[in-house]
Amino acid sequence: MGRRIWIALVCLLSAMSSVNAGPHLFRDNEAPPLSAWLEFCSRNPDECIVDLRQPEILPLTEDLTALLSSVNLSVNRALIPVTDHNHWDVVDLWSYPTDGLGDCEDYQLLKRKMLIEAGLPRRALRMTVVIDENGEGHAVLTVRTDRGDLILDNKTDDVLEWFRTNYRYIKRESAETTGWVYLTLEPAGTTLTSSNDK
Repeated sequence: MGRRIWIALVCLLSAMSSVNAGPHLFRDNEAPPLSAWLEFCSRNPDECIVDLRQPEILPLTEDLTALLSSVNLSVNRALIPVTDHNHWDVVDLWSYPTDGLGDCEDYQLLKRKMLIEAGLPRRALRMTVVIDENGEGHAVLTVRTDRGDLILDNKTDDVLEWFRTNYRYIKRESAETTGWVYLTLEPAGTTLTSSNDK
């Protein structure tokens, strides 16, 4: 099973040359963090520390591919989706789904925690805010690899390259500070009309 997933992912990544988007998203200017993220960090300060000694990019190995797939699938199947309003009677609350209930960011926080506990560096695992296919705010987990940015998402059990998700990427945790950064399709110093609003 793991080898089939690995082969499929390698085939998808090898097709990137025919896709207009690059394998990685690039950081743009600093972005204000969500207030719910700040509250999460105040409750869990160790979860928000950026250790610059850790690698920001991971080599995409067969073992890593299998781990990402396993964690994404297990969390997606273990939790029951519920909005923060229905769960906590608040608009937005980022927390670990200790009662088995949660919304998108809670799924991704748990995946992030499990991957860190499995030995991955926190710096390569970035909480990310997107606009989804319905035009609504959504949270995913970006895993930065040498073959591109991969997305773990509660809406699919597949681990996808970022450009195959049909999302508009807005911002994610910074890999340099405890803040957040806006995302763009081009490296710093490059300007494209299509990326001006990213």
